[in-house]
Amino acid sequence: MTKRAPMLTAGTAIAACLFLVAAASAQPVSIVQPGAPGTPVRVITSTEAARIANTRFTAADIIFMQMMVVHHDQAVVMAALAPSRTNSPQLLTVAGRISASQKDERQFMIDWLRARGAAPAMPAMDHSAMGHAGMSGGAPTMKGMATPAQIAALAAAKGAAFDRQFLDLMIAHHRGAVDMVEALLKQPGAAFDPILYQFVTDVSNEQTAEIKKMDPLRNAYTGDPRVDLKPGFARAGEAISNLVKIASLPRPAGFFDPANPEDLPPPKARKAVRKGAAPRPGNPAADGVEWSERSPLLSFAQTDMAFDGDRLFVGNYHGFNIYRLGANGVPAHISSVVCPGGQGDVSVVGNLLLMSVEQGRGRTDCGLQGVSEDISAERFRGLRIFDISDITRPRQVGQVQTCRGSHTHSVVKGPEGDGRILVYNSGTSGVRKTEELAGCIGDVAGDDRTALFRIDIIEIPVANPAAARIIASPGVFADAAGRLAGLAKGGKLVDDGQDTSVTNQCHDITIFPTKKLAAGACSGNGIIFDISDPRKPKRIDVVSDPGFAYWHSATFNNDGTKVLFTDEWG
Repeated sequence: MTKRAPMLTAGTAIAACLFLVAAASAQPVSIVQPGAPGTPVRVITSTEAARIANTRFTAADIIFMQMMVVHHDQAVVMAALAPSRTNSPQLLTVAGRISASQKDERQFMIDWLRARGAAPAMPAMDHSAMGHAGMSGGAPTMKGMATPAQIAALAAAKGAAFDRQFLDLMIAHHRGAVDMVEALLKQPGAAFDPILYQFVTDVSNEQTAEIKKMDPLRNAYTGDPRVDLKPGFARAGEAISNLVKIASLPRPAGFFDPANPEDLPPPKARKAVRKGAAPRPGNPAADGVEWSERSPLLSFAQTDMAFDGDRLFVGNYHGFNIYRLGANGVPAHISSVVCPGGQGDVSVVGNLLLMSVEQGRGRTDCGLQGVSEDISAERFRGLRIFDISDITRPRQVGQVQTCRGSHTHSVVKGPEGDGRILVYNSGTSGVRKTEELAGCIGDVAGDDRTALFRIDIIEIPVANPAAARIIASPGVFADAAGRLAGLAKGGKLVDDGQDTSVTNQCHDITIFPTKKLAAGACSGNGIIFDISDPRKPKRIDVVSDPGFAYWHSATFNNDGTKVLFTDEWG
């Protein structure tokens, strides 16, 4: 007789599966935490595992709050010393404000820690803990904490001595708290709790604001006369040391906007302004004026001064002014030349004045209306030449148009011998379009005719300045292979350095004629040129600096053995 296996219905199969699952779930789950290699495994409970999986706060959050409780304690202790040691109303106000705010924040931190099962302070925490590691790169430390000796010295001081010490310690203390917040926020997962994040942000903002309030008080104890100088356009406070101011000349008529002499940006437009209550530039307190982000055109900035005997020529974006120097050195205003276009750099050679022009609004006729067209024969960017034989009526007698305008220029050789002046021109603006000035080619890959990476050499016949012209535009930045872009490429040279500029121009070139040398501050590099043949300058040395953003000017020492370069930072 053949035996058959019992048949399972769908229902009995499901029941069997459920039985197996139930049996499996009844077995305890093993949760372990492995140790370091060579150490035994640690079995942990499900409660411990759940606590490890809680990411609402981190160990760094707990440590920060525990340390900040102690940090605040010290601030309260220092503030409590003030009433019996100073009569300064300002300092007592500061101390009272700090005491109240730190006590409130301290209680918040204690409550926050207890709600998360943490002690209000780390075991055996040294209240004088100091350090510079913060919350990263080493053991957590409390920055800005005063030492016991400093607290004892503060408690022993009175009057002005107490005030100075209190402000020094409290400013350092507050800066330390700000540093601790910054260190915490760098930790992965830290301050994830929105309440904690808002708290630490408030701590940083409030303590930074408190520092700004304490700084002027501390400065008042330095004896520096510059502290608390009153502001103002025409009557600002002044301080002077080891000098005597013998004159102060206002800007001449035509070189400022009489409706806005301060060159302030316009106030933002309002949807509704009360009749007769429109805000007035120069009075920002009136009606709570909010200034526009748009500033006035850089029209009236002074840029350069040139001296010739007893004559002083002051360059300006709007033209230039001429003064006669008296026996006592005080200048008397003789005349103004209104010829806008910036930059306004000026040089004087005999009876000729040279002026750099760079802005697109510059016109050949010195007109005030500017140039609105993209391409215009009326636009002037380059070197203007004026006859100043009559300083009351200077005349424009020559112009040299250049592809990149003229930001600065340097007279290399006077007219002795051949009656010609040689000038090195430095243009820093964008390259003009060929349609406006023939031969101007911009950044075209592989085209060595580009106006970039060059300086212009201008020749001016003194007898006929109208015939002035560019005689060469040497590629002084080329490398040994002849590539024009042979020097600084811009960007950071080191991780913590400045954003350096590309060397495709010189901002300023300084000439030392008797040494036959020139020094160029050339955007991304400092350069030394041999100008034995001034028509063919040769680069003989170059230097870069990761701390420089834009090489701005160069100054030789008296014997021509050193050059001081400056940086137009940022």
